[in-house]
Order: sequence, then structure tokens, then C-alpha cells
Amino acid sequence: MTARKSGSRLETEIERCRSEAQWDKIPELVRQLSAKLISNGGEWWGLFAVVWLVSSVDCAVCVCVCVDDLGELLLGEAKLQQYLKENPIKQGASPRGNRPRLVEVRKHLTAALDRGNLKPDYMQEASLLMAKLSYVEGDHREALSQYSRVNLDQLQLVGTPVYRLSMIAEAYATKGLCLEKIPFGSPALSNRSVDRDQEIITCYEKSGDIALIYLQEAEKVGLVSPHIKWGRYGHRGQIGEVTCLFSMCSNLTRGVGRFREILRAVETRTTQNLRMVSTKLWKWMYLSGLTGEGSAILTLLSCSSLFCPQENTEEALLLLLISESMANRDAVLSRIPEHNNDRIISLQSASVVYDLLTIALGRRGQYEMLSECLERAMKFAFEEFHLWYQLALSLMAAGKSARAVKVLKECIRLKPDDPTIPLLAVKLCIGNLHWLEEGERFAQMVLDMGEKAAEFRAKGYLAVGLVYSLRATDASLRGMQEEYQKKALGAFQRAQSLSPTDHLAAFYLALQLAVSRQIPEALGYVRQALQLQGDDVHCLHLLALLLSAQKHYHDALNIVEMALSEYPENFV
Repeated sequence: MTARKSGSRLETEIERCRSEAQWDKIPELVRQLSAKLISNGGEWWGLFAVVWLVSSVDCAVCVCVCVDDLGELLLGEAKLQQYLKENPIKQGASPRGNRPRLVEVRKHLTAALDRGNLKPDYMQEASLLMAKLSYVEGDHREALSQYSRVNLDQLQLVGTPVYRLSMIAEAYATKGLCLEKIPFGSPALSNRSVDRDQEIITCYEKSGDIALIYLQEAEKVGLVSPHIKWGRYGHRGQIGEVTCLFSMCSNLTRGVGRFREILRAVETRTTQNLRMVSTKLWKWMYLSGLTGEGSAILTLLSCSSLFCPQENTEEALLLLLISESMANRDAVLSRIPEHNNDRIISLQSASVVYDLLTIALGRRGQYEMLSECLERAMKFAFEEFHLWYQLALSLMAAGKSARAVKVLKECIRLKPDDPTIPLLAVKLCIGNLHWLEEGERFAQMVLDMGEKAAEFRAKGYLAVGLVYSLRATDASLRGMQEEYQKKALGAFQRAQSLSPTDHLAAFYLALQLAVSRQIPEALGYVRQALQLQGDDVHCLHLLALLLSAQKHYHDALNIVEMALSEYPENFV
């Protein structure tokens, strides 16, 4: 009875370590297993149900052989998994070939397989591990040969231990990778490219399906962090792999359907990140236009309280909003050093979602909704310029100029050497807001950058000139008007000298000269502006006014008629 309880305890402990990928504990458990068998004279019942055949001595010998074979299997698996943990396979890596540690793994697995004393389930596991070893060594044909002997499609999934589900899912993924590596036209494989691609897709699909079952079962039995990884990318990567293959096979409708199946699966804590990856890939397909016009629309039972997307864009937006909710729920906001990596990953994940939201809502002109979404992102935005800048641009597009200016101030603090940010603020201040003093301060920031502003330095002088010109218009005293006009003229002249190819600098200089009654000089600069931008309606308008001011009415009329032919809907 004591031996039976001890065997049961060891069996449970071995299964737990295999499920939790605690491979460093397996050798000690194997040693205990052998020691327990010897100390109890072969009367060990927990892991194997060995029938008493002839005598207790014969039975003891039989049990010893079985336990030795199981020990070889467990040691081979532990050493292989530990090797892969320390030397992960990277995308694009060349075949590894034999390594001393892998040679040991092959000896263990060969010993377990050659004697043939293992139970059928363990024989299958040994074959799966041998196939995996062949893949790691770069022998893809041998790996496929091992998988064909096992017959993956006949393996039972119902009532299977959690770690075995992981092995089967991994086996399908590895088989798909091996099929990709075998050159086209191999006698061992189908010569039809379509059949070959379909077989690869089927392997990845089955791998993903079993992976979802594994994750659900792992949560049921209380595994906190399941350790399922395989192939080039892990279980998440199989989704992208299948999508790429669907794309190559021109079967994107099936790819979209695959995403929907994944998202409908029962959610667990460990599949939340998987859902994030799935939705991002799906949204990327929609927003990139990969799905085409003929993609199937999601069909659900009608219900008064159920939103059903009517087109691809609506479905993409729904996914984006769900992803945003998940990103906000799982946000890591702690600034302590221990959480730094988690916080960076959380921020990157959220940034991708908000970038996709910007693309999707921007295409539909839903800037109000976009600004509301980005405001919710501010919990991530401490010292993060990108999110602040996205919010500022969305507020500008939504017509919320006052709030946009406040957000742009924070952007300037985060990136003080970027001249484009204060220039955007100037544009808002001298526009609807008419905050001229505030606009002058922003424009002066650009000028204070000096040579750092590079080509934007001319834009800074142009902005200063516009502020002075507007302040001259607002001034009630003639002396103040003349002072601001003089400052504006000097700023426009400096802008035009710094950027002689900018038609706006020449135009505003001409306009300021016209306001100052310097008509001949204004004509010269407006003609220069038209040489740089011949179809600018404002330049044509100013030229017609200047010509009429010099009593060249016929020429002015010709300019007006030409402008009307170019802009028939412009009544200015």
C-alpha cells in the first residue's frame, strides 16, 4: 500500500512538472522513481498497471524494464526542452545539426523506442519527441517520417493530460514548418503546389485549435502561466503564419473566417493576449485593403440589443474598440523599476491599437470620436510624446482648437527642439482662437532655435509676420498700427530671404507691401509668387487688385477671368 501511494505521488509530481515545464526537476524524479522500485522489490503500482505474469520475480523484472524505458523518455524530453530553453530557435536560423547535448537526447529516446516496452501513449510521446529532435537538428525529412508513423490525426484529445495537448499542438506546428522547408517536387511529398500549401495550412490550423484547447484546459487545472511554445513564433505566431499562407493562396475570406473562429473561442486569462494579436492582424488586413471588396461579412442572429457590423470597416472599428478596452484594462502604470518591462510592453501594445484607431477613424472623418479615444489613452501618456501628439492632432481635426493648444504645450515640453510643434500652435492661435500674444510666443520659440530649426526658421519668421500684421489690424492707434506693420514687413522680408522658393513668403510680403501702399514692389513679389505657384488663387486675387490699383483695368479683368476659369466656384 505504501508503494502504491508513493507511486501515485511520483506520477502526479511528474505530470505537474511536465505541464509546468519544470524540466530541471525531472532527473531527480526519475531517480526517485528507480529508487522506489528497487526499495519495494518491484511492487510499484502508481504509474503502470503491470499484470502479474508468472511470478513476483518475473513481474519485478517487467516493471523495472518499463520504468527504465519511461525514465529514458522523461530524461530525453527534459534534456531536449532544457536545451531549447537555453538555445531557442530563431526565425531564419540555419539547421543546428548535431550537438553533444542533442546526441544524449537521441540516445535516451532511441533506448525508450527500441525496447518497445512502453505503453502506447508513451510510445507516441517518444515518437513525437524524436520528430521534434530531428527538426531541431535540421533533418526535416526524418521529422516528417516520424510524424507519419505516429499518425497525428488519430491521437486522442478528449481526456488527454494537459502536457500531452501541448505536445500534439506543437507537433502539428512543427510538421507545418518541416513541410515548408522541404523543397518543392520532393518525391516524398505532393507535387502540386496547391495541395502542399493546403496541407501546411491544415497543420497550422489544427495546431492553433489544439493550442486553444490546451490554454482552456490549463486554466481549469490551475496552471498560472502555461508554457506552450513551438515553431518560429510560439502559439500566437501560427495565426499570422496561417494568414500569410491564406494571402499567398488568394483565400483571404477563409483567413478572415479563421480570425473569427479564434475570437469566438472561450476566453481564458492566457488567451487575452492571443485575442489582442488576432484582432491586430485582422484589423491590419482590413485597413491595408487586403480583404478586398468581396470578403464575407460577419453574419449573426439578429437581436435588438446586438450590434452587427454591416461592412468591413465597421467590423474593423468594432475590433479596434474591443482591443482598446482590453489595452486599458490590462494597462501597467506602475513606474517602479521592477515593472519597467511590463509597462513598456503594455504601452507598445496600446500604441499600436491607437495608431490603428487613428487610421480607421481618420478615413471616416470621425475626429470627434478619435479625440475621445485618445483622451482615454492619457493614462499611458506620461512622458510619451507620440500619444500626446496624436491627441493634439485629433483635437485640431475635431475643431477643438483651445484644447489642442494646451496639449501642444505639453508636446513642446517633451520635444523642445522640434520646430513643427510650435508652428502648429501658431496656426491655431492666429486662426479661430485669435490668441495673438500666445501665437507670438510660439513663433518666437521657433526663432529662438536658430540654426536648429533649419528650413523651418523661415516659417517661424512668416508666423511672426502674420502675428504682427493681425495685431496691426487690431490696433486702434495709428502709431501702433505703423509699428506693427513695420515689424510685419521686416519679418516677411526675412522669411523671403531665407526661403526664396516659398511662394507663401513672397505672397505675404507682397500683401504687406500692398497694405503699406508700396504697389510697384508688391507687384514684383506677387509675380514672383505666381512663378513659384502659378495656380494659387490668393496670388491671382492679389495680382488683380494691384493691377486695378494702378489703373490697369484690362489686365486686371483678364486675370479675374483666368482665375474664374480655374476656380469657377470661388466667388471672392
